[in-house]
Amino acid sequence: MKKYLVLAGNIGAGKSTLVKLLSERLGYHPFFEPVAENPYLEDFYRDMKRWAFQSQVFFLTHRVKSHRALADDPHSVVQDRSIYEDAEVFARNLHEQGNMSDRDWATYRELYRTFSGLLPAPDLVVYLRASVPTLRLRIAMRGRGFESGIPEDYLDGLNRLYESWIECFELSPVLVVPGDRLDFVADSKDLCAIVSTIEDRLRDPQGSLFPTGM
Repeated sequence: MKKYLVLAGNIGAGKSTLVKLLSERLGYHPFFEPVAENPYLEDFYRDMKRWAFQSQVFFLTHRVKSHRALADDPHSVVQDRSIYEDAEVFARNLHEQGNMSDRDWATYRELYRTFSGLLPAPDLVVYLRASVPTLRLRIAMRGRGFESGIPEDYLDGLNRLYESWIECFELSPVLVVPGDRLDFVADSKDLCAIVSTIEDRLRDPQGSLFPTGM
């Protein structure tokens, strides 16, 4: 039976890397986030208030196209970030921090509600929880110049909203992976533990949380 898996997490949490690894281990088709394709992203990081709405609408549009494509894919799929995070975490954070006006936020929310109501929900959301120091370290390691100046309070605000979103998300089960203490790139045991736990949760959506001993 086809499965739809979402990888959620802040900037630098390791979503794209884990999507690639999971697609290889599980045989799922990967759907990646279009970071390099966003023509507004560098402008956005230089001037968030000026470019917030344009950048978020680009991501929302692409996410709807991607979501529709993965829904039509006959294979099991794993998606790098979802439409829900775009709205409930990233766009909301911009509005709360004063970088998106009330008018733009209302327009964006209406677009999001219309699109999200037409799309299938995932079978499981895997949330990579990581502290700001871990995020900053990983952002520095991947060396994207336009990310180097991301303010710490911006990342902290995103983390706060991620926790709020995950706590209230009811469309599918959620598996929280402790990203600060698991290195699924360098340590194959950590990756195996994540894969095994995901497979267990897909078989039993009400199963246990991530193993506390890891």
